[in-house]
Amino acid sequence: MVQKLLELRATEGGIRLDRFLAANLVDYSRSALQRLIDGGLAQVNGSPAKAGYRLRTGDQVALQIPETEPAPVIPESISLAVVYEDDHILVVDKPAGMVVHPAPGHHTGTLVNALLAYCPRLADAGGDRPGIVHRLDRDTSGLIVVAKTDPIRRALQRQFQERRVHKTYLALLDGRVDPTWGRICAPLDRDPHHRQRIAVVVKGRDATTEYRVLEYLSPSTELLPGGFTLAQVEPETGRTHQIRVHFASIGHPVSGDTVYGRRRCPLPLVRHFLHAWRLDFEHPSTAEHIELQAPLPPDLARVLDFLRASPG
Repeated sequence: MVQKLLELRATEGGIRLDRFLAANLVDYSRSALQRLIDGGLAQVNGSPAKAGYRLRTGDQVALQIPETEPAPVIPESISLAVVYEDDHILVVDKPAGMVVHPAPGHHTGTLVNALLAYCPRLADAGGDRPGIVHRLDRDTSGLIVVAKTDPIRRALQRQFQERRVHKTYLALLDGRVDPTWGRICAPLDRDPHHRQRIAVVVKGRDATTEYRVLEYLSPSTELLPGGFTLAQVEPETGRTHQIRVHFASIGHPVSGDTVYGRRRCPLPLVRHFLHAWRLDFEHPSTAEHIELQAPLPPDLARVLDFLRASPG
């Protein structure tokens, strides 16, 4: 068994146990966590607790996770939105809710499962993460490039390491971000108090995020003092949860982010508002400049329509 100990923030008092675990253990599906809870493997203050238990400040939460051998990745016929494809690479528009590659609690339904069914030759391009050279969070939608062969995968990885791949996101942020352009430079690492999260840590890995405000929305409603800011975001580095942690660190978390932001979102959002909108890179085989774009998915577009229609 692997034991994960979780600490409760003061602002999390009153949250259900199942929702607390889902917010803090983002690599595990809700169904997998529910099975562990039902099996008595989730404990509060040393005793098994039910999914609906309301946590109180000071509670100590422990989750026992059975150790398992890595399972082979099985191809699954899952629809993919392919934006670009040739003999060497393909670029897909990943939907929110899809994990990129298998991990504890996510052995099926991942992007890799879908890719192996769509392009079986990917099985030779990268072990248990065939073709994958970068990733997006489960609830982040948008563009991700995949290599069809191992040499192409290594070439793309070098481009990412040398910061020659340019990724642009669209993010809705809580509050009015000012100034309208800026760079957030703050080192990131595992949060020493919450190991499932990332935090700004003095001796962490360097991380830089550049942003530009596109639009201020609903500036004077009761939804949130100061309203919301739609921004174009370009991470210069690719740290885990970088955009989400950086904006939370300046007091403007990504809207709908229940891990690093507000626990209760005042918008009709079921996930954080973050979309990998544009991708620019050099084709690893032809040296051609590739520039691709994925429109906002309907769930996020509806939120903008909602805000633009709000009195302000």
